[in-house]
Amino acid sequence: MAQPEVLFDYTGHLPECPTWSESEQALYWADILEYEIHRYDLRSGDHQVLQFPEEVGCFALRENGGFIVALRSAIWLSDKHGLLVRKICDNPGNPQLARFNDGGTDRDGRFYAGTFWGPGDYNGALLVRVDNQLKPKVIQCDIHGANGLAFSADKKWMYTSDTPNGVVYRTPLDNEGEPGQRDVFHQFSAGEGIPDGAAIDEEGCYWSAMFDGWRVVRFSPEGKILEEHRLPVRCPTMVCFGGEEMKTLFITTTRENMSAEEVRQYPLSGAIFTLPVSVAGMKKLPFVGA
Repeated sequence: MAQPEVLFDYTGHLPECPTWSESEQALYWADILEYEIHRYDLRSGDHQVLQFPEEVGCFALRENGGFIVALRSAIWLSDKHGLLVRKICDNPGNPQLARFNDGGTDRDGRFYAGTFWGPGDYNGALLVRVDNQLKPKVIQCDIHGANGLAFSADKKWMYTSDTPNGVVYRTPLDNEGEPGQRDVFHQFSAGEGIPDGAAIDEEGCYWSAMFDGWRVVRFSPEGKILEEHRLPVRCPTMVCFGGEEMKTLFITTTRENMSAEEVRQYPLSGAIFTLPVSVAGMKKLPFVGA
């Protein structure tokens, strides 16, 4: 079985939202707690960092260039240099207690961003969608920490995870992409790790980064674990597919809340790993809108 390798000499604080640009052959990702979006060109080795005024929960590349980005207090359009050019909406929850977290686009190029309820006393987070006309809509609530967003190729299913609650959900979508009643896709037990960011491959299998679980897991469309890939760090945060044939899995990891002793013991915490896989992944679509 192939082993994960470090992408390049980099460790971040809370890297998340890895996003592959096929046209650029470059990987983008956010470091939420450093207020940054990074870009790494795999051909040249060039590494660029864009600074934002607040935590960057998630983002997507835009069809017209630049980003749609969910900062703590609001969702914005920005240019390719990170300059905020248009506010789409405020955080529909409480931005002091729930920053934006995981997100991405569906198969129609709409943008989704979930929040993470900081106090942890109840499921106070939500999932908001921005459509192609830049209209926001809250589509799910009763979430502690929104994560694991992915969509099936046939547009019939949305996958999400609630990381603190250790559960992956599958939600049916109608012909207009409106969600129905979510169901439990997989529930993890204590000690197994908890499901974080995710991606879908061409066989419809769901890949989940197992935070506090030292590994990445591949599920069948029926929720059965098919593969597990061990990592040399405790907390992977998200995965995405990329590379020339879409057969490279990029894996972000974190060192958030780790002691100095753990960082010394596991110095690659916060690095980005690559893992060659046998099945190509689904391409992330850019945000289609203004």
